[in-house]
Amino acid sequence: MSATNPALRTRLLAEFSASAFLLIAVVGSGIMADGLSGGNIGLALLANAVATGAALYALILVFGPVPGAHMNPAVTISAAWAGEIERRHILPYIAAQITGAIVGVWLTHAMFDHTILEWGTKVRTGPAQWLAETIATIGLLGVIWGCKRYDTPTTASAVAAYITGAYWFTASTSFANPAVTIARAFTDSFAGIRPEDVLGFIAAQMIAVVAIRIAVAAQK
Repeated sequence: MSATNPALRTRLLAEFSASAFLLIAVVGSGIMADGLSGGNIGLALLANAVATGAALYALILVFGPVPGAHMNPAVTISAAWAGEIERRHILPYIAAQITGAIVGVWLTHAMFDHTILEWGTKVRTGPAQWLAETIATIGLLGVIWGCKRYDTPTTASAVAAYITGAYWFTASTSFANPAVTIARAFTDSFAGIRPEDVLGFIAAQMIAVVAIRIAVAAQK
């Protein structure tokens, strides 16, 4: 067995675990906030955003030292374009991220005594939502690449702060992550999305990846 296989398995386990905990934070805080806010959607969104940002900060600190730990196919593709990971590892990374994210949703449902298998019913579609997702993803990738000169804690703080803010300043509440988008189609809770709306969000996110790639290439 080559020496790279154990290292790749470690990275994939990190991607799976981090993505699972990220979705536990997103969906779990959404369920809790929705239940405790007394119907005040603004208060529920605030709680959801703060909890997600705090969890994301901790996850980046824990998993950031593992080469990769992207938790996001958009970040993985961008990293491969930048030569930071091998392109043949893109699909394994994305598979680990999506699988972990879906498992995270199911574990959250179990914790809150919800039906484990369900589909999202919240409508999230249309040009405004797609534009919001493009902007949200461009912003996230820009923050990540802009922080490369700094250490992991600085990057963790910047990414967590950006996502917390982007919950509020984007019309889509800033999914900015294809794995998160797919997983959230598996919950009919506060954080859910209709399965038929997933493709539009992912297309917008991939447009952002290409836009960042073009911008980086133009600077060289």
